[in-house]
This record gives sequence, structure tokens and C-alpha cells, in this order.
Amino acid sequence: MNDPVLILLTAAAGLYGAWLWWGDLQAARAGRPLPQALPGAVPAPLRACVVAAIGALVITAAETGGELGLGLSGQQSKMTVLFGAYSLVAAFIEELVFRGFVVIDGRGATWRWLGAVGASVLFAALHPFLWSYETAGAGWWEFWRWTWSLHLDAKGWFSTGAVFVSSLWFYAMRFAARLNPQRSLLPCVTAHATKNLAVFAIKAAQGFVSGWW
Repeated sequence: MNDPVLILLTAAAGLYGAWLWWGDLQAARAGRPLPQALPGAVPAPLRACVVAAIGALVITAAETGGELGLGLSGQQSKMTVLFGAYSLVAAFIEELVFRGFVVIDGRGATWRWLGAVGASVLFAALHPFLWSYETAGAGWWEFWRWTWSLHLDAKGWFSTGAVFVSSLWFYAMRFAARLNPQRSLLPCVTAHATKNLAVFAIKAAQGFVSGWW
């Protein structure tokens, strides 16, 4: 997604969802949880967010080291500053959808984790590393005119695998009973935003940030 208008529209929708979720969280903190609150809109201990962020940084460091070791770092995609800022909003959107709604609960730990693994496969596959598209002059709404391509190479599989591992970590932070007893989404969002920010910083350091928008 590289159209500035589409990025801004999607970011606006994400910020509105975050505002609604934050209101539900504040109600829960005040001891007045709303019956129709969005998933995970409950408090979390600070230590859970810290552990989640540290884990995300470890995964990012391992991913970066793996790319350097395999000679894949030069194949990174470029990113604009606008998209980098949007990725922080995307962290909330993706966590609300996957770690919030795409959860199997009430059927025991085995089914919960089978669901997390399956959802993580989908989550990783939706990221454009094994595939890409070109609008070829068409508008972002004219998807039937886009040209789609597969990229079943080492970089595509490696980056997709890194997203899969990240997703499992986010689910682990949601289900960590001792660390996050109320299953808040706060640690998940913190971890995801930390990873996205770290990725932006690494791309900037390596010369893969191409401009403001």
C-alpha cells in the first residue's frame, strides 16, 4: 500500500477504532466495564508490556541478523516516513483483528493454541512478502486492474517466517496467564508497535526509507 490517500484513510479508520477501544479500556479501569466492550480492552500490568516489547526487539534483531547472514538485507522493500507512521496505527488494527477477534476460547488450551498457530499462518500469508501487486496506473480502488506476482524466493519465505514467529509471540502475550491475567491487548499492541518502529529504524539506517510520502 503506497498511495498516500489510502494510507491516510486507513489510518483515520484505525485511529477511530483505537479511540473506541481506549474508551472501553478507561471504563474497565474505572470499574465500570462495558458489556459490549471491544476485545482485550482491559488493563495490563506494566511488566507485561515491557516483556512484550523486549521480546519484539529480540525477534527483530534475530530477523535482521538472519537477513545479513543470508545476504538478503539488500532485497528489502523501501518505506516512506508516512507509511512508517501508519505502521504504528496498523499495529493496533492488526492486533484488534487477530489477537482480539481471531481467538478460539472456551475450548481449552490445546484448541486455543491450534487456533493461534492457524491464525498466525494466515497473518503471515497476508503480508506481501510471498506476493506483490502493481497498480499499473490504476487507482487503489480498481483492484481488478492490478497485476499480481508471486515471490517464492528465500527473502519471501524468510520474511514470512519472521512474521509468523512475531504473531506467535503476540498471541503468547495475550494468553500469558501470570503476566497478563486479564488477557489485555495492551501488551500485544505494545509488542507489535515496538517491532514496527524498530523495523522502520533499521530500514532508515540501511537506506531503505525513500521519502516523506
